Amino acid sequence: MPVRIRLQRHGKKGKPFFWIVAADARSKRDGKFLEKIGTYNPNTNPATIDLNLDSAVQWLHNGAQPTDTAKAILSYKGALLKHHLDGGIRKGALTQEQADAKLAAWLEAKAGKVDAKKEGLSKADADAKAKALKAEKEANEKRMAAQAEAAKAEEVVEEAAAEETTEAPAAEEANEETEA
Repeated sequence: MPVRIRLQRHGKKGKPFFWIVAADARSKRDGKFLEKIGTYNPNTNPATIDLNLDSAVQWLHNGAQPTDTAKAILSYKGALLKHHLDGGIRKGALTQEQADAKLAAWLEAKAGKVDAKKEGLSKADADAKAKALKAEKEANEKRMAAQAEAAKAEEVVEEAAAEETTEAPAAEEANEETEA
């Protein structure tokens, strides 16, 4: 029975969520599986991956073949590196302590890269929000200035209309006097 490590789709339309499973290669994509190894959520930025490292490595030792996407995920989480280091231990090239130290150093470096990406994303979001706030303040100031100018223009028009009404009766009186 050929075993594959692959993704099993869950979630709703447009919002996929995947289980990482070890399954018989002949079973359906979302069908029967042997063991659930982890989860993968591509909807978050960066993508969220929860993986049982020991279980994944055990399936790799037993001959399970990962699909291309599953292989990328296993590589990202260090399962393929641990499998490789375990091969070195079996051959006698490394001791268990050396392999554990190499894996721990690699995982720490990887965690630092992921944290740096998260910080970069949060900084970019904060910069975008600050830029939008600044643009909104400028637009509000322009709108307030335009309203003030409109109010001044309206006052001038009202004053002119008031002057015309005061001048009109005086002009009518002058016309009446000339007619009489």
